[in-house]
Amino acid sequence: MATLRKYPVGIQSFETIRMDGYVYVDKTPLIYKMITEGKPYFMSRPRRFGKSLLCSTLEAVFQGRRELFEAFTTEEGIEQPQLFIATTNWKWNRYPVIHFDFSKNKIYTTEILDLQIDNTLSQYEQEYGITPTTTDSSTRFQRIVTEAHRQTGRRVVVIVDEYDNFMLHSIGDRKLEEGVRIRFSNLFGPLKALDDHLQFVFITGISKFSQMGIFSTLNNLKNISMLPNYEALCGITEEELTTQLQPDIELLAQNRGESKEKTFAELKRMYDGYHFCHKRTDIYNPFSLFNAFDSGEIKDYWFDSATPGAVIDMLAKMPPITLADIDGVNCPSDRFDVPFNSYDDPLPVLFQSGYLTIKDYRSDRDSYTLGMPNAEVRRGFANCLYQYVMAAKGVDRNRNAMQQAYYDFFDYDNLPAFIEAIKTFFAGIPYHLAERAQNDGGTEKAERHYHAILYTLLVAFGADIVVEEPTAKGRSDIVLKMPKGIYVVELKVDDTAENALAQIDHRGYADKYAHDGRPVTKVGIAFSSHERNITDWIEKPYQR
Repeated sequence: MATLRKYPVGIQSFETIRMDGYVYVDKTPLIYKMITEGKPYFMSRPRRFGKSLLCSTLEAVFQGRRELFEAFTTEEGIEQPQLFIATTNWKWNRYPVIHFDFSKNKIYTTEILDLQIDNTLSQYEQEYGITPTTTDSSTRFQRIVTEAHRQTGRRVVVIVDEYDNFMLHSIGDRKLEEGVRIRFSNLFGPLKALDDHLQFVFITGISKFSQMGIFSTLNNLKNISMLPNYEALCGITEEELTTQLQPDIELLAQNRGESKEKTFAELKRMYDGYHFCHKRTDIYNPFSLFNAFDSGEIKDYWFDSATPGAVIDMLAKMPPITLADIDGVNCPSDRFDVPFNSYDDPLPVLFQSGYLTIKDYRSDRDSYTLGMPNAEVRRGFANCLYQYVMAAKGVDRNRNAMQQAYYDFFDYDNLPAFIEAIKTFFAGIPYHLAERAQNDGGTEKAERHYHAILYTLLVAFGADIVVEEPTAKGRSDIVLKMPKGIYVVELKVDDTAENALAQIDHRGYADKYAHDGRPVTKVGIAFSSHERNITDWIEKPYQR
């Protein structure tokens, strides 16, 4: 039986994790590579992916705290293993470290930013006995770096965690956005000129620094965000999960009363699927993994805690999007360099925020295929789309009834009751939404409107669903995979359910599921643009 373990849920201090006996996945092989092969680095990753812990670990390394990396036993009797970097020829010299941490803010104003910058600078001025002669942050920062170098005889390490946190929360407020940009440009503008005094520079955030215009003078930063050698620097690889965290999978399986293999498969379905470069190493969400191990339950953890309100606000300002628009979309590599606050392209913000990931790469075209990484993100993002992009106030009650009908359909295979719940839901949507869709693009646009809402809701309910799956003769609208059967669904607007069913037959949408083992049902649904609802539907068993 596996031994009880402690999980660092909400803990970002490397020292605390090691000294208090929490589980730590050893990232020091990549840290050692980074600190011995280069100097100024930038890395972007979604929130809750371990960037702050990485910054804390780097600080401990450069402070020469070798004891934290060696094998030892905590006061509670927990054995902490030796980490890779302790086996290398790293000299463990103590460097002066200046660490700016913008990850913990809850209020975003220029006054709060000024106060935080001042507090950080004051901390280091006190440490090095500096009496400030100006309030200018740039001048103070330069003096701290040069004085720390002079006093210690060692060059300075600068670590900046979540540099763009204030920027993201100022998007849409032009005055605040410009105020934040000016302050950061002033503070960090001298970094390149201070190169002779710097041993190492590491900056993290969600968005690429080139998009924010903050580090325009710092063009020597090496961006490792999409480099294969550093893809696994944050997050948990499948190899790490099945080796270093193998005891935790066993404990979770015991708590769930199921086999280790089944538990692993569910962890993979829920939390795997992140790829940060063309190499496509499988990366698991560390925040969700450790929460699952800690609670003994596999459920949604990341979305609510890691979704910046600014991202949601940006999506609401963009043209309406659906899951079908973005799940499986192709884009050239230069599309990632669109400014983060560009309201006409959701892909950069969705990729960098963790809602989209790399599914495929064409080197001959330098083009990526993007998609949702896993079930947790799909469900959370579907709820986001419903709430902020597609839904109107006042229909939540009908949505809840529809969700309960879906669960009954899932458990008891009661399709007619579920169709009735869909009709009730659509009846509660204000007429202007469907009317606008039809006016903007006719019947085809109206059909897409109904399709998008139904698909988004089913994903939000946790359905195993495929949209527009390609076949030899076309793309099926919706394939819904249930425990007791597979439902191939075709939607029509101002047409008949019979014609929808005929299209399923003519194009062979159901043929690929003939050998699944579950019964296959064809479902034709007809919507009326006048009634703005389902007017007819038919279900028929598939027979090859």
